[in-house]
Amino acid sequence: MSQPLADAVRSLMDRARTDLAELVAFQSVADPRQFPVEECQKAAHWVAEAFAAEGLTGIRLLDTPDGTQSVYGELPGPEGAPTVLLYSHYDVQPPLDESGWDSPAFELTERDGRWYGRGAADCKGNILMHLTALRALRQVYGDDYPVGLKIIVEGSEEQGTGGLERYAEAHPELLTADAIVIGDTGNFAAGLPTVTASLRGMTVVEASVTTLAGNLHSGAFGGAAPDALQSLIKVLASLHDENGDVAVAGLAADQTWEGVQYPEEQFRADAKVLDGVALTGTGSISDRLWARPSVTVLGIDAPPVIGATSSVQAAAKALISLRVPPGTDTGAAQDALVAHLEAQVPLGARLTLQRHGNGAPFRADTTGPAYEAMGEAMAEAFGTAMVAAGEGGSIPLCNTLRSLYPQAEIVLVGVEDPTTQIHAVNESVDPQELERMALTEALFLRRYAELRTV
Repeated sequence: MSQPLADAVRSLMDRARTDLAELVAFQSVADPRQFPVEECQKAAHWVAEAFAAEGLTGIRLLDTPDGTQSVYGELPGPEGAPTVLLYSHYDVQPPLDESGWDSPAFELTERDGRWYGRGAADCKGNILMHLTALRALRQVYGDDYPVGLKIIVEGSEEQGTGGLERYAEAHPELLTADAIVIGDTGNFAAGLPTVTASLRGMTVVEASVTTLAGNLHSGAFGGAAPDALQSLIKVLASLHDENGDVAVAGLAADQTWEGVQYPEEQFRADAKVLDGVALTGTGSISDRLWARPSVTVLGIDAPPVIGATSSVQAAAKALISLRVPPGTDTGAAQDALVAHLEAQVPLGARLTLQRHGNGAPFRADTTGPAYEAMGEAMAEAFGTAMVAAGEGGSIPLCNTLRSLYPQAEIVLVGVEDPTTQIHAVNESVDPQELERMALTEALFLRRYAELRTV
C-alpha cells in the first residue's frame, strides 16, 4: 500500500468530520415549499469555497434551468494526462419525521462509531470523499495533481428535476472528460469495495380518484355510496401479484442478475425486516433489486387517523414510483403503468393521471482502464478484491453523460453501505468507509494517470 497516502488520509479524518458537520448543518432540501432556498445557496457556496481551497480554478455556480445551482470547477493536468470529472450533489432528501431521529437531523452526531445526520452519506459524505482524496494528494505530492480535474456538484439531484442534465446538454463542452467518477453510490457491504455496474431507471405517476361531489356521512350513505379511497386502494393492490411481483402487463418480471448475489439473511438484516415478515417477490434478492422492475407507493393523500371524521371519501390521491432495470425503455414502462391504472379503476370512478419525469436505466462498461485503475486502487485500500453490484436506485445524469461523452468511462462508487439508511430517518456514514474510499480515490487518480498518460 502507498503508506504515505494512507497516513495522509488518516490525518485528515478529523478535518473531514468537522467539514461534514458544517455541510450537514445546511438544510439543503431543493424544495422551497419545505426549506428556504437560502439553505441550498449556503451549501453551494460552502462547496465552491472548499474546492477552491484545494487549488481548483474557474470555480463558479451554474444557474440550471430548474432554478437551482450546481458548483463547477476545473484544473488542467500535466501534459498528456487524462481528465477526470468528479461528481456528487449537495442537496438532500427531506428529514421526514424529525421526531423519529435519535439525534437532530441537521446536526452531525457521532454514535456507536458512526456519524449521523441527513446527507451524512447521501451525498455530502461523498463530497468529503472527493475533498479528502484531493487533500491527501496535495499533502503527499504537492500542488500538482496527476490528472486534469473537473468537479461538478449538483444542487437538485434528489428532486429529479433534471436541471443539471439540461444545462449539460446546452453546454456539452463543459463536462467533457476521459473518466467520470460518480460519487453517489457505495459498497455492497462495509469493507467490501464495490463499483456499481447498473442502475434502474425510474418514472413516477400521480393518480387521483374521485367518486362523489363531496364527502358524505358514512352512516347515512356508507354501503352504497362509492368510496374513492377504497377504489384507490384496490387499484394500488392490483400492481403486484400474490407473490409480490410486479403485475403490470408489458413489464417483464422474470429477469436474472448474473453478478454478486445478496444473501437473504444479509438483506433482511440490512433492511431491518421485522421477524416473521416475509419478503416480497420471487427469484434471488439480487434479481429483485437489480434486474427486475419494482413499484412503490410513495405517498397517499387521505385523511389522517387523528382527526378523521365518519365520512365516505369523495377523493383520494397516490404517488406511484416505478423502477425499471437496464434494457427497459422508461417511457414505454410509464405507458404500461398508466394503462394498468386506467384498466383497474373500479365502479367507473373518475381517474386523473399526471405523469412526472423519467430517468432511464444505466449499465456501465467495466472493461476500460478506469475500471482497471479503480480495481487496483480498491484492492490496495481495502485489502480485498473489488466486486461489481447493481443499484436499485436511479441517477438520470449518468445517461445524459453517456450520451454527451460516449468515449468517457463512467465509474460509480461512494461511501454508502446498506446500513446508512439513505432517504430514511437516522441516516449515517461509517467514517472507516469514508476513510477507505477517500484513499481509494486518491490511489485511483494516480494509477489512472499512469495507465492513460501518453
